[in-house]
This record gives sequence, C-alpha cells and structure tokens, in this order.
Amino acid sequence: MNQKKNFALAAVTTMLMSSAAWAETELTVYTAIEAEDLKRYAETFNQDHPDIKLNFIRDSTGVITAKLLAEKDNPQADVIWGLAATSLLVLKAEGMLEPYAPKGVDLLKPEYVDKDTPPAWVGMDGWAASICYNTVEGQKLGLTAPQSWKDLTKPEYKGHVVMPNPASSGTGYLDVSSWIQLFGEKEGWTYMDGLHQNIATYTHSGSKPCKMAAAGETVIGISFEFRAAKSKAEGAPIDIIIPEEGIGWDMEASALVAGTAKEEAAKTLIDWSVSKKANEMYNVGWAIVAMPGVAKPVPHLPANIEEKMIKNDFEWAANNRNTILAEWAKRYDSKSEPKS
Repeated sequence: MNQKKNFALAAVTTMLMSSAAWAETELTVYTAIEAEDLKRYAETFNQDHPDIKLNFIRDSTGVITAKLLAEKDNPQADVIWGLAATSLLVLKAEGMLEPYAPKGVDLLKPEYVDKDTPPAWVGMDGWAASICYNTVEGQKLGLTAPQSWKDLTKPEYKGHVVMPNPASSGTGYLDVSSWIQLFGEKEGWTYMDGLHQNIATYTHSGSKPCKMAAAGETVIGISFEFRAAKSKAEGAPIDIIIPEEGIGWDMEASALVAGTAKEEAAKTLIDWSVSKKANEMYNVGWAIVAMPGVAKPVPHLPANIEEKMIKNDFEWAANNRNTILAEWAKRYDSKSEPKS
C-alpha cells in the first residue's frame, strides 16, 4: 500500500515539475508584426509547441529598432520575430545577433536569408509600398487618381497626402530609401521636397496612412500592400495603386538575440518561423513569403506584384540609415504627428 502511495506521489510530483517547467519556458519576443495578427501567430506556433509561451513586445519598426539598440549592453529580448531586414542588418553590425542556421533554411528563397554562414537572420515575408486612394473623397474634390510616385507632387494633391515617418516606420524608411535608389540621390531628395509640399502629416505607423484613407480622413495614404488589401476587403472605398516606377520593399525577418539565456527555446521559435506551416500562416495576409511555392494570391492585390518590386539594396539601406534619417528629419520632420 505504501509502495502504491509512494508511486502516486512520485507521479504527481513529476506532473507538477513538468507543469512548472512548462510555465517557466517563456520567451520575450520583440516584434513589429501587426498587432491584430499576434494572437493568431502565437496560437499557431503553440499548436506545435505548447510548452513555450511567447511574451510579445510590439511597436512600429523604428521604435523597436531603437529600443533594441538602447538595450545593447543589457538585452531584454530573447528573440526577434518579425522586424525589417534593414533593421536586423543594423543590429548585426552592432554584434547584437547570434548567428544560427534554422532547420529548413535551405528551402527558403536565397534573398530571404542573410549572406553569412551561419546566417544572422532569416526572412519570413515581404511587404511592399502601395498607395491607398479613397475614390469617394477624391471624386468629391475633383481629383484624379495618381498612377506614379511623381504624380504625388502635383499641386492638386496639396494637403491630401499622408505617409509614414521613416524614423518610426519601416514602411516609411523603405519608401525614402527606395526613392533615392530609384531616382538617384540628388533627384530623390528633390522629389521628396516636392512631395513634402503636399503632405498633410507624417504618421508614426506604416499602416495608419491607409487606415486614414480607408476612413475618408485623407484622400491618399502611402502605406503597404497588406494593409491596403485588408482595408479594401473590409469594404473601404479605396483603389490600391502600385506606382508605375516600381515599389520599394522590405522583408520581415527573425533572429536570435545574442546573450539570451533561453537559446534552445529561441532556436525552436526560429526553426518554426521558417517552416512551411509558418509560411502558410504569413500568406493569410502577405502576398509574398520566403518559401517558394507556398504563396497564394491575396484578394485585391495584383498577382504580379513581385515583378513591380525594385531590386532593393538592403545592405546600402542599412548602412546609410542614420545619414538618411538625419537628412530627412532636418528637411521634413516639422509635419510629423506628435508622438504618443
């Protein structure tokens, strides 16, 4: 009888220890993934790894990047899941990422993987610039829909354009860096001088300009294609315009934070982040994902959107980030919305 009691006690103790271990496996995850998607991402990951709890710290790309840099000597994050590759290249240069080749990384498109061996970061999905144009408000004002980036400098759009601040928003930075690549440095800044004359405000969120256009708060919102497609699917009276010169883009990517005490759990998340299941999850909203053959067309977006994406020099964009942002702030920051 005592033997049975001892066996039962041992079993209960084992269960309690297992539960404690489960509860203790928590990762602090820094991310710029859209807030509305985080619950779905965590739930899908936990279908395969219920023993790892994800605690998200979420903000826009620029804010999360600045937070990570500020914590360089005392890292608070274990892993980064969903931050612009251009930001991760900055962190890599600072020695803040732990190189790691996740299982299945060889199945991804080569351009979605850091060039070093082992890679410092791995890509998830791509997002690209687009224009959200409110057809109802545009018609009321007698405006014509723009077809190109340069159209946005026309006097008829004065006060009717909203775009993201590149210091706060990854979308804003991919816009600015892509315009310099598309038009050349001198003409790129000349273009932005002209665009600035028509800007109503610079937001601290990449999705906000499209949300504003969708709500009729502005006519034109420079944003990204995922938000545009989602707003249109929800019934917003917008046209999604892919400018004829081509569109800047960036990719969401993931990485281990150097010095994490929870490296094994962090590696588990990175492994899972490049899996087919994860890529299928990304494709619910994102038209472009890192694993070839997975992406299905997203309603309201052109099927050939990848053909419209410029050949983006991510290394150049990362290496020149501080210089570009300082120049941009000097010229245009007066129209930025107040920071909350």
